[in-house]
Amino acid sequence: MTMFTQAAIVLATMVVVYAGVRALRLSTELSMLAAALGGAAAGGHWLPSRHIAEGAVTYLDINLIFITATLFMNLLKESGGVAYVVRGIVSRFHRSRALLLTLLTLLLLIPGALTGAGSVTVLVTGSMVAVVLHYMGISKLRTAAIIFIIAGLSAAAPPISLWAMMTAAGVNMPYVGFFWPLLIPCVVAGLLTSFILGWKGTSADLRQALRELPEAPAGMRWWKVVLPFTIFGAFIYVGRQWPHSTPITGLPLMFAAAAITSILVSPVRLDIARISRETIHQLLPLVATLTCVGVLVQMMTLTGARGLLAVAAVTLPVTVIFATLFIVLPVSEAVLMWGAAPVLGVPLVLLFNKMGLNPIIALAGMSVIWPLGDALPPTAIIGRLTVDVVGYKGSYGQFLKTCAVPAVIIIVMGTLMVVYSKHLGFLTGI
Repeated sequence: MTMFTQAAIVLATMVVVYAGVRALRLSTELSMLAAALGGAAAGGHWLPSRHIAEGAVTYLDINLIFITATLFMNLLKESGGVAYVVRGIVSRFHRSRALLLTLLTLLLLIPGALTGAGSVTVLVTGSMVAVVLHYMGISKLRTAAIIFIIAGLSAAAPPISLWAMMTAAGVNMPYVGFFWPLLIPCVVAGLLTSFILGWKGTSADLRQALRELPEAPAGMRWWKVVLPFTIFGAFIYVGRQWPHSTPITGLPLMFAAAAITSILVSPVRLDIARISRETIHQLLPLVATLTCVGVLVQMMTLTGARGLLAVAAVTLPVTVIFATLFIVLPVSEAVLMWGAAPVLGVPLVLLFNKMGLNPIIALAGMSVIWPLGDALPPTAIIGRLTVDVVGYKGSYGQFLKTCAVPAVIIIVMGTLMVVYSKHLGFLTGI
């Protein structure tokens, strides 16, 4: 039996096992773990405990970033900071629809950009923004579409873009130079989404919106909201300004420092133990997914299945790859969730680099498209979460149709970034 034949059998076994476990209505995480173990057995390795352990901690650093960043955002929300900001924006800019939509878009982008998870955007700011959009005369259907699309873009936005980080780690590429290539398309696409879906409506009903929004604590001030972000930004600035004389703190410690600052300046007493427990419970599916993805990638590497995918990607016609990105990326995200990045992203980036394209810009373009799959079955985690938070009770298919126009804009933008990545290389050095 040739090496390629054996790798193909392993890959086919993984696909069959994954589909079989999913057919039993078990979680995506268990399906990926079962596929990994099935592939290892098909490759003659049976139960390689060392590789299982190594794979499980592959993305430990990313998990730590998620936990500390989400804890920071939850502490900010519990202290009343998010409510204070939303109420302040609505009170000051309710007469200008353009400014209000712009500021609400930026507000939605922040939680996911800092944590790398679109679900955090939906849970931290989604419900409050939904209230404001409702009293701007925007239907719950369009509100759900706006929040979902921007939540996905926030997860792709810098500084924490999970798809870019996992793929970069898989090709041994430093996670450097992604800030502007990720920020610009995410902000532009987010603003276009808000204006396309939210421009038609009525003048904002300030009184009703403020009545339904949660009250901010009496002692909350703007500087108490801004200070934790300033501390976080200072860590990043110092590290980049004096890289050789500054100790490496790492993003988890930076977010921990911001979280401690939020606790110290909070105008209300925070139940830190409860918020920490709820944060871990909130992130458990994501942490479990990354752990199982690590095991799956480790087993694919061990058995040669990952190399087979890489060879298949490299040998495909380039026009076919460009023309199918809009299908392959969202569907792979819908099936494997974040596991799509190391499984498909790594061979694609290697191919683009071999072609002479800019791998950073190309990966940024793919990272913008991937989150669209979070609304597609069988997982549809962020899509269904958004629908529940907004309170939309209609057809889920109608929700997907409403997301279509912004999704097409994002797909076109991301694909053009890949195709013309060589010409956009200047963005990495801004």
